[in-house]
Amino acid sequence: MGEDAIVFARRDASVARQLLVWQILVVTVLVVGGIVLAVTDARSDATAIARQRSLDLAVSVADSPTVRSALRLPKPSEELQPFAEAVRRDTGTDFVVVMSRQGRRYTHPNPENIGKQFLGTITAAQAGHRLTETYTGTLGPSVRAVVPVFDDGRVVALVSVGITTEKVDREVRRAVPRIGGAAAAVGAIGIVGAWLIHRRLRRQTHGLGEREITRMFEYYDAVLRAVREGLLLLDDDDRIVLANDEAGRLLGLDERAVGSAFADLGLEVDLDDAAESVQVVGDRTLIVNHAPARWEGRTVGSVVTFRDRTELQAVTAELDTVRGLADALRAQSHETSNRLHTMVSLIEIGRPADAVAFATSELDLAQALTDRMVESIEEPVVAALLLGKSAQAAERGVQLSLSDTSSVTGMLLAPHETVTVLGNLLDNAIDAAQGSERHSVTVDLLSTDERLDARIEDSGPGVADGDAEAVFERGWTTKEHDGDGRGLGLALVQQVVRRHGGSLQLDQSELGGAVFTVSLSRQDPS
Repeated sequence: MGEDAIVFARRDASVARQLLVWQILVVTVLVVGGIVLAVTDARSDATAIARQRSLDLAVSVADSPTVRSALRLPKPSEELQPFAEAVRRDTGTDFVVVMSRQGRRYTHPNPENIGKQFLGTITAAQAGHRLTETYTGTLGPSVRAVVPVFDDGRVVALVSVGITTEKVDREVRRAVPRIGGAAAAVGAIGIVGAWLIHRRLRRQTHGLGEREITRMFEYYDAVLRAVREGLLLLDDDDRIVLANDEAGRLLGLDERAVGSAFADLGLEVDLDDAAESVQVVGDRTLIVNHAPARWEGRTVGSVVTFRDRTELQAVTAELDTVRGLADALRAQSHETSNRLHTMVSLIEIGRPADAVAFATSELDLAQALTDRMVESIEEPVVAALLLGKSAQAAERGVQLSLSDTSSVTGMLLAPHETVTVLGNLLDNAIDAAQGSERHSVTVDLLSTDERLDARIEDSGPGVADGDAEAVFERGWTTKEHDGDGRGLGLALVQQVVRRHGGSLQLDQSELGGAVFTVSLSRQDPS
């Protein structure tokens, strides 16, 4: 899989393109529907206007004195036909028909139809009411009105005025270009808007289809949950945008952490430096890596990963102890070889008594230390640790002694935790005592299955009052270092003690050095 692209077995149309197509379809349907509704509404309005014009004009003709006087003549058509045609031409209507009460026409645009029966509904008008209707007569379909003509309160004739539907349709057709122009403008605006949305969405989704986005979400979610490393994704402002389950477990985060600043986590991580760092977070030792996140050549944020090295750190400390014991054994082997050559030489020069005395004095000293350890220390791990540290101290010119009250009959902690606590405290004590005048380290140790009390005192320069709290922080050390992991020993000791609900105390010894006191109990909260 390439760095800048994600390839799937089947390439789907992008979400942006699909959305563009759907938006264009919706705009088209809306525009077409709008045109249909507008034309229908225009036709309805034109018909209503024609109906109202016909009714108003019919009422005006029926109320005309000319019509009433002509109806009294023996031949009303001779007076009414010219009048009706003049009204029709002046008003732009298609017919003005004056008829008898029974429906016989007195007037008509086609003179041949005068005297014939009117085609349409006249019953309501005969009863003295007005009516409008759409009816197909001699001139074709028309919108017409029929009203009565009153004389002395009686209905003496009827008047009908009409406008053909063809003329109504012409009015509608004249409105179609305006409707079409407005619809085209709306459609163009909708399509341009859809295209702009398509461009923006394509950039935001990187041209991916919905299946690809779904797969990416499913795969990435599964990977982020399955990965054994903690993972934080940060945006350009170093705010958390994603934290996987392992990061939540290691750092104690919940869903509220998303959106918060990385600096609020309290980690001593320089996001401008890509170097690996070690962090002690609560009871854990974490290896932290930071790297920028890039997409198509531009930085979109950064990625911070966390690896839990708590157990590994403890095992490493135990391994360091074993290595120290091995080095001490090699040194003792070298010294034993020197002593053996000395004894052989004394025998060769005829002084066997001095050779025996020399051999027994060294043997008694080593045996006494071993016997003291064996008598007091029943746990082999602790015994091996103390013997190794004793040999290591002796090689560096430091005397390590075990108090008479010391006793180890069981272990409250796991072996690797015991090695972490005692090994780091003894290493620090030996380092401090090496450059002192007395060159001594004293261990007072009481360990059972229920309790652990350890007091380690050195003759070193001690710790300044201002550093009493800082010594337990990650990275604090009195030795020169270049970020190689020094300054973790006491932090690891503290995290083991804290994990088991115990206490770790630093005091000043009577010899001027430091005294570290560890107290753990199974009854303490863990």
